[in-house]
Amino acid sequence: MEFDGLEMIAVLVVLALFVKVLEQFGLFEPGFEDSIEDEFEPSTVCHRPEGLEQLQGQTKFTKKELQVLYRGFKTECPSGVVNEETFKQIYSQFFPQGDSSMYAHFLFNAFDTDHNGSVSFENFVTGLSVILRGTIDDKLSWAFNLYDLNKDGCITREEMLDIMKSIYDMMGKYTYPTVREESPQEHVETFFQKMDKNRDGVVTIEEFIETCQKDENIMKSMQLFENVI
Repeated sequence: MEFDGLEMIAVLVVLALFVKVLEQFGLFEPGFEDSIEDEFEPSTVCHRPEGLEQLQGQTKFTKKELQVLYRGFKTECPSGVVNEETFKQIYSQFFPQGDSSMYAHFLFNAFDTDHNGSVSFENFVTGLSVILRGTIDDKLSWAFNLYDLNKDGCITREEMLDIMKSIYDMMGKYTYPTVREESPQEHVETFFQKMDKNRDGVVTIEEFIETCQKDENIMKSMQLFENVI
């Protein structure tokens, strides 16, 4: 059984939208790699990242790729860290007709693995490594963690409804067909009908991964992000 509409968007949107963040950081500019120096460039920052060798060991990026990522990250975030407001500003540029603040809040929390209110370069590249270079299970686990808002190991209807509402708010008037008040709830019910295999009212990571792996559209879409850097 394949997903359609926002049920599939709820799983895939994190990948597609994060590529836009990379574009915002200037990581796809022609000739960008040619200007990268051998090590992190000295600068006045509040947070200095770990050494390249250590980050190479923690991620699936090469040394040169990490240099490219750091240059773009530092250009957009000179202090060396990203706060939640920056995430919201970035997404508001891509969805000017909607309100992307709540979705940006959820995404920021997924990257803020230290739960200290900021995303460092290490947080950034670790999450990005999973999204772009991880296995299918890695990527799906990351997406599951995004939607497991209270991090208790399962997705409830309430959590999925919050996610769906944030997606509708973000898409604004571009949502088609015209959004009805009950539409997010209907999508949540469809999501649970497909995901909640044992009908216990919650979706576990095992149920989530198993269902997504059987969806051809999700599997094809995930492959699109493997070579963006």
